[in-house]
Amino acid sequence: MQQNHSFDELGLSENLLRSVKKKGFEEPTPIQAQVIPTLLKSEKDVVGQAQTGTGKTAAFGLPIMDRIVSDEKRVKALILAPTRELAIQVSEELNSLKGKKKMKVVPIYGGQSIELQLKRLSSGADIVVGTPGRVIDHLNRKTLDISRLDYLVLDEADEMLNMGFIEDIESILKRANPDKRMLLFSATMPREILNIAKRFMGEFEIFRTKSEELAAGLTEQIYFEVREPDKFEALCRIRDMEKEFYGIIFCRTKVDVDKLANRLIDRGYNAEALHGDISQHQRERILKKFRNKQVNMLVATDVAARGIDIQDLTHVINYALPQDPEAYIHRIGRTGRAGKEGTAITFVTPEEYRKLLFIMRKAKTDIRKESLPGVGEIIEAKKENIKEEILEALNSDELRNYKDIAEDLLENAEPDKLVSALLNIAYEDDLSEDSYREISDVYVNRKGRTRLFVALGKMDGMSPKSLVDFIIDKAGVENKKIKDVKVFEKFSFITVPFEESEIILEIFKREKRGRRPIVEIAKEKKR
Repeated sequence: MQQNHSFDELGLSENLLRSVKKKGFEEPTPIQAQVIPTLLKSEKDVVGQAQTGTGKTAAFGLPIMDRIVSDEKRVKALILAPTRELAIQVSEELNSLKGKKKMKVVPIYGGQSIELQLKRLSSGADIVVGTPGRVIDHLNRKTLDISRLDYLVLDEADEMLNMGFIEDIESILKRANPDKRMLLFSATMPREILNIAKRFMGEFEIFRTKSEELAAGLTEQIYFEVREPDKFEALCRIRDMEKEFYGIIFCRTKVDVDKLANRLIDRGYNAEALHGDISQHQRERILKKFRNKQVNMLVATDVAARGIDIQDLTHVINYALPQDPEAYIHRIGRTGRAGKEGTAITFVTPEEYRKLLFIMRKAKTDIRKESLPGVGEIIEAKKENIKEEILEALNSDELRNYKDIAEDLLENAEPDKLVSALLNIAYEDDLSEDSYREISDVYVNRKGRTRLFVALGKMDGMSPKSLVDFIIDKAGVENKKIKDVKVFEKFSFITVPFEESEIILEIFKREKRGRRPIVEIAKEKKR
């Protein structure tokens, strides 16, 4: 099927088209262009094979939201996701896309207050996004009714298979409305996933999209460990090491984008800011300048950069770590296109290292650690660039305009001193070490295993098995990585490799029991 090049061609309502444009999407991704018209115009079930970061949520979410009618107090769509993070991410994406349509999207997952979920479900949910374990919990409590579903979506089905949720999924499917329409999305299609499709789906159509260029090895991925106050200095050093730099620098918020772009401009770089508050006219003007390379540094938010078709970027810089693996792949997929190599650089503070590990694991990619260039290296690189620039200029027709001045100067000065004086006038600021300030060293621990304290115990109904299941459901770590499980009356301990501990701590960092986090690094005195 040929890809549509505009959302206007897909058959979406005016409300959702306005919402899509407001988010900054300029054109549909391949999976969106294939799936959306099918879901809107036919009654077939859908199997989609697409990598993380290809816009799957909008591919199934937009047509579902367009077709369901929210005048009945019942759950019309259930979306199953393998992890808490994905369930939250999908629900947030749907809420941001629904526009003015009155519709309630409710996420349910382990670890969140059950009372809060019960309240939200009882007040009427149109779409429920949940992890398999928590969905079964609500089904058993009879607080979730899926007997009248219109749609059931399995998102990242292969990941749910890898995490051991296949029996839970089958249990949920058996209890759902048999006349529902079913959608299954997976990055890979192992036999077990296809068996689910054949057993539980009606007539279905399969859509496949090519993997991102990320897999083609054209994008070099590196990260620098740097403190938050040193990020700007680090960015300037990276820029100054490159003779030709043409890239997008991603920040988290509109305020951050404006602040960084202004600092870059003040330092003499050709930079522009792009975010959601910029008018369409300004956006087009900025992108025209960027495409024509009048500007070579574009500072942007994820939303503002969606749909920008720039083919020959040399760099993508994650000035702020992206929120999730999907955003990471979207960002760095802009380099290494059209057969050209590109570099994706990520700044990571010591506090963010666990999130970097999570992104690498979920995106199934390796990001190499590098050291920032020293001031001496940058000065030497600049000197080489100056030499090349001058040698290239020797062939310019413009030189004849300066010939008389050159001859007069050579009569009064030695050639080497004369050239040095000219270089000093032209490049004094560029070659000054005073232009750079010190960057502090940072230390990140990466080795060994970590003992974690869990503020849940027997009084909470925890056994070694149920505690492990709870951690797996929430954080998505492998069963075999969780060792030495000890469950006491009011608390428990587990031991996991360092990388997994960082992932688990990241997942639980906002959840507390009383005044303490549910999970934290164990201290000796607690043993």
